[in-house]
Parts: sequence; C-alpha cells; structure tokens
Amino acid sequence: MPDLARQQLTDLRNGLLRLHLGLLDSERAAYERDVKRIAGTGEYLNLVLNDPWFTWLRELSQFVVLLDETLDFADPPTLADAGRLIARARALVTPSESGAGFAKRYDEAMQRDPAVVLAHGAMMQVFAALAPEPGAAGPEKN
Repeated sequence: MPDLARQQLTDLRNGLLRLHLGLLDSERAAYERDVKRIAGTGEYLNLVLNDPWFTWLRELSQFVVLLDETLDFADPPTLADAGRLIARARALVTPSESGAGFAKRYDEAMQRDPAVVLAHGAMMQVFAALAPEPGAAGPEKN
C-alpha cells in the first residue's frame, strides 16, 4: 500500500503548506502593524528566514521539509510511516493557550486573526480525511 501512504503524506503536506501560507500572511500583517512596513519580497524573505518575529513558524517549515524528504526517499513510505507523521503533524498544529513555542504562538495567531481560524479548520478537514483522530470512537456496529 505504498501508493496510499504516499497519497496521505502528499495530502498532509499540501494541507500544511496552505496552513503555513496563512500563518505567514497573518504574521506579515502583524509585523507591518506592530513593527514596520515590509518594502518588498526580498525584505520579506529575509525577515522570514532571519528575524526572531517569524522564528516560531520554522518548526512547521521544517516539518514540511521532512515530509518532502520522506516523499523523495527511494523506498516508498509505509502506512505506518504515514500514520506516525500524521500523528506528529496533528500534535504540532494543536494550539495551546498555556503551552510554549509553536503551540502558544499558533493559539495567539488564532485569537488575533479569523483567517488563521479558517486555515486551522481547513487543516482539521485534511486530518479528518486522512484518518480518524486518536481515541475517536469508530462507527457503531449493529
């Protein structure tokens, strides 16, 4: 079933990329509101790569790179590989008001920007299509 695992990881990657783009847009708007206007694409890229304001997003960026590398391996990913990566992604994009790092900053972005809430909802739909949430009850059998 390597094709199914590959498709799951591709769907996960694409969903995370859309979420990442939404978070970048939100952070850019917040940066321009709170710090200064960003003059152009080059300055924006430099800020994303080097400015502490955007550091928290690197965890998500690195996870997307991990997915890309997994999809590029000569040996195709297994369903077990896909399951582990889906679980890690689900844990990563769980906002936490009392957490730290990415989880806390993600929660703050959701509180500040309705577009981030919508992007989060879209990501939850991706997860729902990939596999049931851990601990979720399956359909009842009669």
